[in-house]
Amino acid sequence: MATKVMMEALSPTMEEGRLVKWVKNVGDAVKTGDTIGEVETDKAIMELVARGDGVLRAQLITEGTTAAVGAVIGVIAAADEDIASLTGAAASAPAAEAPPAAPAAAPAAAPVAAPAAAPVAVDAAAPSGPVRSSPLARRMAAEKGVNIGAIHGSGPGGRVIRRDIEGAAAAAPVGTAATPAAAAPAVAPVATASSKAAPTAVATAMQIDGEFKDVALTQMRKTIARRLSESIGPVPTFYLTSEIDMTKVGQLREQMVANGDQYKVSVNDIIIKAVAIALTRHPECNAHWMTDHIRYFSAAHVGMAVATDDGLIVPVIRDAQLKGLGQIGKEARELAKKARERKLQPAEFTGGTFSVSNLGMFGIDQFTAIINPPEAAILAVGATETKPVWENGQFVPRQRMRVTLSCDHRVIDGAVGAKFLQTLRGLLEAPMMMLF
Repeated sequence: MATKVMMEALSPTMEEGRLVKWVKNVGDAVKTGDTIGEVETDKAIMELVARGDGVLRAQLITEGTTAAVGAVIGVIAAADEDIASLTGAAASAPAAEAPPAAPAAAPAAAPVAAPAAAPVAVDAAAPSGPVRSSPLARRMAAEKGVNIGAIHGSGPGGRVIRRDIEGAAAAAPVGTAATPAAAAPAVAPVATASSKAAPTAVATAMQIDGEFKDVALTQMRKTIARRLSESIGPVPTFYLTSEIDMTKVGQLREQMVANGDQYKVSVNDIIIKAVAIALTRHPECNAHWMTDHIRYFSAAHVGMAVATDDGLIVPVIRDAQLKGLGQIGKEARELAKKARERKLQPAEFTGGTFSVSNLGMFGIDQFTAIINPPEAAILAVGATETKPVWENGQFVPRQRMRVTLSCDHRVIDGAVGAKFLQTLRGLLEAPMMMLF
């Protein structure tokens, strides 16, 4: 029985996905659990697996195409099973149906008859409008130099499929099909300075020729835009800023580094630990706005904002209040690496109860961060810098860092947020207190 290949919800917030590529080609045998494609979700690039055994009979969308969650994008079926009803139902999808069975799986008599009967009609007077064709047919046409627009397709609804291209290529005059093949290598082997410069320039990130360059939105960028718009608009946000003396945090780091690389942690790791402890002492800030109620959490699942080439993602360190600095540092490095490689699993970037965004490494002194709904607050961390501080009748150098807490006023009142910051500052100014 045929199995529909659906655009699945591969992340909790995914509404649509973009097919990055088909891993399996039409005609390939697949088993349940085989990876048949790669899909860009709003957070990562995930594998799309087969939900049935058989042959991948149809690819109903092309690579690079976006489809809504639940849309049928392919069909798995037996080699000789009639799937016309499935591909016909999906005819309105932005792609085409593929050829029927894989030749290797068909009975001996069938494949012999098929090519002979295939109506390969190359019509020079064919209409010039859009031609319905399968992705495989289009790719083969390009490779063989066949004008796909001049072919009457033999597939459902007149769709051009593989056998049409094969027939057209075989029937075409030698010079016709050979032209593109000859043209392709004519460019590649010429190793002149100018020909090498072109690919290098194309590979350079964000090179803009002319006045501007339009770039299609990635799934991640779409989600960032939607979710942050949801936050800054309806969420009544207020901000609390505090300057924290990080001198003893710096000394703690130096002591840990002196004991070996296994004890090496970043300032951000220490901040995450301090935030987690502060949240357990102020659960009013460790909460979600649930529209008709507020949900307070006992555990501190701290999200850390990570910038990637495609946008921002917030992997989560769970139960950070229970973990040592070494474990937090190890998890933070692993999650950040996976985030940049777009390999995070949904469980690794969902379920956060509070977020930390640190731009200090970029030299940003202070900023405000946008709350990630339904979380009730986010901490923005600026750079640590040496400042003269008046103490005991004289100026002394101190490591100072400014943090800003963005609060959803529906959940957190001013005094509540201020007390949270007060606790956080106390922990960072005396980091040994995190041991108690």
